[in-house]
Amino acid sequence: MFTLIVASLFAALLETFGGLVSGRVWQHVQVLVIGAILCPGKRSASAILRVMGQAEERRFGKYHRVLSRAVWSSLKVARRLLGHLLSTFVPSGMVVMGIDDPIKRRKGNRIKAKGIYRDAVRSREAQVVKVRVYAG
Repeated sequence: MFTLIVASLFAALLETFGGLVSGRVWQHVQVLVIGAILCPGKRSASAILRVMGQAEERRFGKYHRVLSRAVWSSLKVARRLLGHLLSTFVPSGMVVMGIDDPIKRRKGNRIKAKGIYRDAVRSREAQVVKVRVYAG
């Protein structure tokens, strides 16, 4: 009973993303998404197909093409996911988000501004690592 409830809720969640890809590709996307959730360890397309019981699939390349060639917008998927998360967890009220801009290490004649910044990834509480950044 619990498994059926979870499966129906998950199917409804996946359907919110259904219109973002074509019908033929959508079937493969569902297999890849469910397999990625169930797959332990490294989540390659081959590992996902093995978990989904399709290791013997003769035309497994079609699943790889979903990620490399199929026409879909990751920005639209992210926007729809954010909207779904907000409507689920924050149905009313204000949402405050923090955005972290990664340090870009670039050089060149057209780079105008530069500075020295704290590198949050390599710094620790006891040792602060600073990096020279040429931002443009």
